[in-house]
Amino acid sequence: MSFIHQILFTLSFLLTCSVQAKEASKQTRCPLMVDDEIDLEEFVRFKGVKVFMCCGSCKETWVKNPEYFAVVCQKQAPQLKAVASKKIKPLKQLFCPVYANHRVHPKSLSIEHDGKTIYFSKKRAVSRFKANPKKYLKNLP
Repeated sequence: MSFIHQILFTLSFLLTCSVQAKEASKQTRCPLMVDDEIDLEEFVRFKGVKVFMCCGSCKETWVKNPEYFAVVCQKQAPQLKAVASKKIKPLKQLFCPVYANHRVHPKSLSIEHDGKTIYFSKKRAVSRFKANPKKYLKNLP
């Protein structure tokens, strides 16, 4: 690699880091596991906007319903305000009753309990809830 190519590569790398740092400065918490800090290497692009996550699991969850998450995650990821739908209405229940800092969405696992639909972030949460619903009902709106 020639000296000029090395300089160009280095400048390109520094520019990329600078842009990534600028986008990340708007966001410090994961939009799906809201108590967790972001990892600059874990992100998705939504309508041209970078949304940082805390882990690969959150990236996998995001792709299941990105339009919905863009609407409900604007507090943690303010860069979404410019691209989020104005037509999607959030669920009354935003978080899993068992893993209370994990977001849920309309396509999440759900069960009926006392005539009410309850959404969960993962399968294990459903079994924990069924084993002791009274413990987790207090986490619902």
